Amino acid sequence: MRSLRRAAVALTTAATCLTALPAAAAAAGDSPAGLARYHHQRPQWESCVQGPDDAAGRALEKAGARCATLTVPLDYTDPGGRTITLAVSRIKATDTAHRAGALLVNSGGPGGPSLGLAADVRAAMKEVGARYDVIGMDPRFVGRSTPLDCHWPTGTWIRSAGSGRAGFERQAAFQQRLAESCGRAGGAVLPHISTRNTARDMDVVRAVLGERRISYLGYSYGTYLGTVYTQMFPGRTDRVVLDGAVGPRDYGPRMLVPMLDANERALEHWAGWAARRDARYGLGATRQQVLATVRDIVRAAARRPLVLGGGERTYRVDDSLVPALLFGELADDRDAARASLAASVAALGRAARGRAVEPPRQLAEDLALMTTGAHSAAGSAQAAILCGDVPAPRDPETYRRAVEDSRAGHPLFGPLVHNTNPCAFWPHAPRERPTQVRTDVRALIVAATGDPRTPYAGSRQLRSLLPSSRLLTVGGADHHGLYGEYGNACVDRRVNAYLSTGRLPASDTACAAR
Repeated sequence: MRSLRRAAVALTTAATCLTALPAAAAAAGDSPAGLARYHHQRPQWESCVQGPDDAAGRALEKAGARCATLTVPLDYTDPGGRTITLAVSRIKATDTAHRAGALLVNSGGPGGPSLGLAADVRAAMKEVGARYDVIGMDPRFVGRSTPLDCHWPTGTWIRSAGSGRAGFERQAAFQQRLAESCGRAGGAVLPHISTRNTARDMDVVRAVLGERRISYLGYSYGTYLGTVYTQMFPGRTDRVVLDGAVGPRDYGPRMLVPMLDANERALEHWAGWAARRDARYGLGATRQQVLATVRDIVRAAARRPLVLGGGERTYRVDDSLVPALLFGELADDRDAARASLAASVAALGRAARGRAVEPPRQLAEDLALMTTGAHSAAGSAQAAILCGDVPAPRDPETYRRAVEDSRAGHPLFGPLVHNTNPCAFWPHAPRERPTQVRTDVRALIVAATGDPRTPYAGSRQLRSLLPSSRLLTVGGADHHGLYGEYGNACVDRRVNAYLSTGRLPASDTACAAR
């Protein structure tokens, strides 16, 4: 994903399916009798546009979508209690004579809005899209669904621990404040924000649509959500596409750790690209020189925060932010994204030399995400889902030791992936136990060998857990999110063939990156 905002939303990025509730709770929460009033709702399909500045709503409208609001239980163990709302979009099938059913889509996250994704996916499906009702859904407490906003001073908790112990301790205090803010703002709803409850919401959507089975397309964290759904509701899916899959054993608050090697390789590949364009960006004429420039920027930020912009839009960038900014722009290996990262690094380099710098557009957006509360709701939802799914170590020393152990071999990204996070201080433990993936699923898993957000090993892991699935690999691509997004005609053609026929390839297969 190209921006830090998308990277944070895509964090991306994970998967240990969660177990069933304890028996009594499962009987109450998943019982058709207890959920009958939700399953039998009659949604009012209306315009998706909410005001003159609603670009997403206009895109949905242009694609022929209509939107509705559904009601679901806050707590599935108490379906007669408090309720919340889900925002849902639908682009109806136009080839009704050959209708294949409904396709629910999810963009990832955790916490990624997916209402508007329906329009993008419908376009990527080309002629096969006419056979599906394409369904977007903002998960609970995301986007237009019942919201959560912890009123953070940032849109993401992702930070590096910095260069020393003092930096680590500042980060631990920062992450603790984020968690405490969610405790105050989230109150009684926090224990009910989880992937399993989102999967239960999906099944309500399926029932409201009148579908016995539903097809599914999920990107990034959306692959985890889809996998959870198949485990909780076996037999209720038809065609399943999991793009940029998260390894089920890797999902949780420390899911950045498995991304370390892939991001360092992606940085090296980008450095080679930038070196070949030294005349334009001035970052170094060799890969090693470009990487040395990056290290110099981090060291300068550790001595004194870099200053970019001016006036009301002045940004101060220390050594906790520089690695996060780089990390955020590494998930797209196309020329435009690599040029954007080169422009960002060049601007940071000028600031490191004490020059007045106006940040380029992408860097300005990323800095606004990291240093203002403009996207607080997105970061809040992401943390709430992660912390509600899998418990995190509570002792800060666990993180500090991992940070220190990583410094020698991974000085740039080691202190980032091993840093503390809000889940270490979260006010509620997860209500359900982690579990294994035990139900086989016929799914098409799409993966790039160099994916920096959901490393290729995770897709291979999921493939091994789902013996009837097939893996479609794009070799040599450092990219996160392929179908309909990367511009790879081979991937798009093979995914559409599967959605059209329901037939998986006879064996695992591959597409070339370019």
